[in-house]
Parts: sequence; structure tokens; C-alpha cells
Amino acid sequence: MITLLGTRLAEEGGEFVYRGEASACEGCPYRKQCLNLEEGVRYEVTDVRDGGQTLDCGVHDDGVRAVEVEPASIPANVPSKGAYAGSAGKLAGSCPHVTCPSHEYCEPLGAEQGETYRIDEILGEPPHDYCELDRELTLVEFAPSTGD
Repeated sequence: MITLLGTRLAEEGGEFVYRGEASACEGCPYRKQCLNLEEGVRYEVTDVRDGGQTLDCGVHDDGVRAVEVEPASIPANVPSKGAYAGSAGKLAGSCPHVTCPSHEYCEPLGAEQGETYRIDEILGEPPHDYCELDRELTLVEFAPSTGD
């Protein structure tokens, strides 16, 4: 899928979660090219269009560029019990320990607490040595979201 993305984010392999329309988008002539993604879905930039011009943007101060994106998988920590490739999984719940090396996997961008996701792959042990909430967790990769 082709969309427009802020030039600072327009890097192959970069990931972002599409949050929808901003108030500055109103009246923009490029709305249809920018607002064509599914809200709340995590995307990966698969290609930055060569030779494309940078367009002015009311949201991105350095403008936007044409990129190709696709829904991205989401690395996440889930309760170890029942965590198998191909099974359904949920996040273990919110965590207040923001300095923990696993926090980004316990509250990953693009995944919501309480929602069910398909586990594509078991990645192994989480990056922390000990869970402050005494949870038994496994690091997995959720399948890319379809935005449904």
C-alpha cells in the first residue's frame, strides 16, 4: 500500500502505528493519499519512493514523502501458559514498571490490552531477568493486524 509519511519517519524498515486524522489534516489536498491506512494498526515501511518530491504538510514540519507500507508483526510478552505458535494470545495486562527492559513488549505499540491476537512465532524468553509483577511471560510475535 502506498501512503504519505513524514520525512523523518520515511525510512525503509521503520515502524509506526497509524493514529488517524489530525486536526491539521482538514482541507489538505493530500488527504486521500495520507489517510488511507487503518487506525491502530502497526505498519512497516517497505520502500521509500525514489525521486519522489517532499510535499508540504501541516502535521509534519519537514513535509511528507511517498512510501510503501504493510501491516507489521508485533513482538509482545504474553502469559507463558498456552503460548504456542498458531494459538490465540493476549497481553498479560498493563505494567507500571516503565524502566523494565520488557516494558515495550508488555505494552507494545499496535496491540491493545484485552484484545486477542494470533501468535505467529515464539521468540523465547523476555529481555528482563525478573518480572516485578511476578508474571511468567514468553516473548512472542503477534501476526500483523488487518485492522478489523
